Amino acid sequence: MMGRSVLEMVVAAAQGGGGAAGESVLGMFRYAVLPIAKVFVVCFMGFLMASKRVGVLKPSGRKLLNALVFSLLLPCLIFAQLGRSITIDKIMEWWFIPANIALGAVSASLVGLIVALIVRPPYPYFKFTITHIGIGNIGNIPLVLISALCRDQLNPFGDSNKCTQDGNAYLSFGQWVGAIIVYTYVFKMLAPPPGQTFDSCDEERDKLPIKAPNTMSSVAKYPSSAHGNTHEEEPLLSIEEEEEEEGQDVHSLGSKIMIPIKGMVRFLQKKQLLQPPIIASVLAITLGVVPFLKNLILTDDAPLFFLTDSCLILGEAMIPCILLAVGGNLVDGPGEGSRRLGVRTTVAIIFARLILVPIAGIGIVSFADKLGFIPKGDKMFKFVLLLQHSMPTSVLSGAVANLRGCGKESAAILFWVHIFAVFSMAGWIILYLTMLF
Repeated sequence: MMGRSVLEMVVAAAQGGGGAAGESVLGMFRYAVLPIAKVFVVCFMGFLMASKRVGVLKPSGRKLLNALVFSLLLPCLIFAQLGRSITIDKIMEWWFIPANIALGAVSASLVGLIVALIVRPPYPYFKFTITHIGIGNIGNIPLVLISALCRDQLNPFGDSNKCTQDGNAYLSFGQWVGAIIVYTYVFKMLAPPPGQTFDSCDEERDKLPIKAPNTMSSVAKYPSSAHGNTHEEEPLLSIEEEEEEEGQDVHSLGSKIMIPIKGMVRFLQKKQLLQPPIIASVLAITLGVVPFLKNLILTDDAPLFFLTDSCLILGEAMIPCILLAVGGNLVDGPGEGSRRLGVRTTVAIIFARLILVPIAGIGIVSFADKLGFIPKGDKMFKFVLLLQHSMPTSVLSGAVANLRGCGKESAAILFWVHIFAVFSMAGWIILYLTMLF
């Protein structure tokens, strides 16, 4: 009943009821906090399950849970929600969503560059600072917030089902851009200095001798940065050895047409562009824009709709699973990574990512709205654009950092930024609802 009374106040305020302005503002504050509170509760459950007292979500279990979300649940959600919503006309209307993500990464990286120049993080974390300010979570956390926001029938965006479907479709439409940015730009930026590892740089900075056991442990833990080789072409996901395939291709292929196709596939695998969420996005767009295929698979009365319905069922499990994994990952705390980065650098990254970057995002979205790039009257569309600039640092950047040898430092940033994001996202949601309604 409390949630409904709050929503009624928000709707009344959106319709111009000015009798109780102070009460409506308080109601909007409580309403904006509700989605964040739900996220916090589920994350706390994951934290509790991963704690030493319970010990259900062990590190190996969290790793498997993350892999399950990334490889199956998130692609299923993207395919079902985006495929059912997309049309050729909507592609023409939604083109600014991927552009907004790209512009957001550029503007946030510029903010990160300015902050890094001012703060002067310890060596070799200059590019690390830029990257963790510049790349936000445009997928999992926004999907969770949209789901929590639209769950109630009295949400200010209208029908609950349409609100959820539209919001998820908008977010899914830009997933491929975010994945490309993470697996190209972030992967290059987080490379250790030539001939060194992050561990060896830290030891040199502390004027400690580099011991063989520490070097071997860093090699075993971070294979991509071992022996001073950055391996910039090494994939993030395990891919089978290609040398044997190359030797077999020429002899086994009966048609020369397949040679450039397989070469392109290998290139995309090396560049990490054949990730499950990207494949799901491309497949959903391809099927969604072809009326015959859409009516065959994606619509409610389609003969093969059971496939889409199965994806919807699996997609619904994505949100609780990813939140449990995020909460479980916080159980170890910031640890050694905070010591390496220092308090000043850590605070600067958190402040820039959660405060300065959203301000720049508001400028981008407002300017795009004046230029007519945003569909008129679609408040959910504009809300999603604003929300994309307000997210904490991407969890996928932590996966890349683990490969590059700075996983402890990235884990520390992710720990602190997600804690403070609970409060910052609530504030930004209040501001966005005030702007839209």
